[in-house]
Amino acid sequence: MKIALLTEFPELYSTRRLIETAQARGHDIDIVRTLQVVINIETHRPNLFFEGKKLDEFDAVIPRIGQSITFYGVAVLRQFEMMGVVALNPSIAIRRSRDKLHALQLLGSNGVALPATAFAHDLNRSTDVIAMAGGAPVVIKQLEGTEGIGVVLGETDTSAKSVIEAFRGADVDILVQEFIAESSGTDIRAIVVGGQVIAAMQRQGANGDFRSNLHRGGKASSVEITPQERETAIRCAEIMGLNVCGVDMLRSDRGPLVLEVNSSPGLEGIETASGVDVANAIIEFLEQNTTP
Repeated sequence: MKIALLTEFPELYSTRRLIETAQARGHDIDIVRTLQVVINIETHRPNLFFEGKKLDEFDAVIPRIGQSITFYGVAVLRQFEMMGVVALNPSIAIRRSRDKLHALQLLGSNGVALPATAFAHDLNRSTDVIAMAGGAPVVIKQLEGTEGIGVVLGETDTSAKSVIEAFRGADVDILVQEFIAESSGTDIRAIVVGGQVIAAMQRQGANGDFRSNLHRGGKASSVEITPQERETAIRCAEIMGLNVCGVDMLRSDRGPLVLEVNSSPGLEGIETASGVDVANAIIEFLEQNTTP
């Protein structure tokens, strides 16, 4: 099988693991730098070019598209799909998952349990959204934030209102979410591949930080998830249309509450914490769902 790995960061752990694993399983895999691809839109003849060469020889493509280049990355992936190349995750599903508001709307409307969440454009509605999220303390998140950046805890109604007004004054869209105190700065990430949870880890925030992101100094450890957590993760992947994803959940007194569905989860933390060869499961899934 000939695989294109769509990324801007070939040096990252996740990229290296996927390359090593694909090669070990007998496949050819090439790095394709997302932003250097040229899209040729021609009637009945969709094409892509990279470094002056036509990208017409691939059986499958693995998208590792950074949040900041989602628009162009999804356009490139969509062109691959139009050329008959099998995508690990469909372009439409990645686009859907990257829009945090849309993703939460889809999950909530399909019965997935979420922290109480509110969104408003009008600054005069800040009191309303705080109340809808259960009142202070509340978590305030940038819609375009990643890795815990742009996530703030509003500890009182007054401070939460000030943070909301500061973000909106800077023309930054935000969500306001219920603070789940009983989670104690931890969350669960479950990795779903092909409709099955294959690995999970618990992430604990750094001392004094309610955010559990590993990029913010959090620690990861192995964890045994409950049947309800497993079912929730699988359901989220199904709703979002993702073959591979990381589902982030909080453990609450009313069961698992979903925070986010990540279409391009990092592999280092989960493989180290769980001991599971996630890269191998991803390549195996591609083998089973691609006709060379």
